[in-house]
Amino acid sequence: MFLLYEYDIFWAFLIISSLIPILVFFISGFLAPISKGPEKLSSYESGIEPIGDAWLQFRIRYYMFALVFVVFDVETVFLYPWAMSFDVLGVSVFVEALIFVLILIVGLVYAWRKGALEWS
Repeated sequence: MFLLYEYDIFWAFLIISSLIPILVFFISGFLAPISKGPEKLSSYESGIEPIGDAWLQFRIRYYMFALVFVVFDVETVFLYPWAMSFDVLGVSVFVEALIFVLILIVGLVYAWRKGALEWS
């Protein structure tokens, strides 16, 4: 039988952990001093007066490399627990993990063919 009262601790933790950041955000908004001026709106570079424009455009290549890194980093996070319990899970989970890796390899080949991994 499914009993909801067993999840009271979970719901209390979820509500409290959601309310604390919201309350801290609003309290800091009320307590923070409001002072706007040219010094406050200028960019800060380690105590040195900024020279030139602070807005620089980054090449999209940086973001593409970061995105590919994050995808494969998350892949290792998903595959590590699977590898640790491989002998218990069986063949069906092996096939699922194989499909998961194949989908990621297809994405890598696609990015490679599009030239997203070339640094030039």
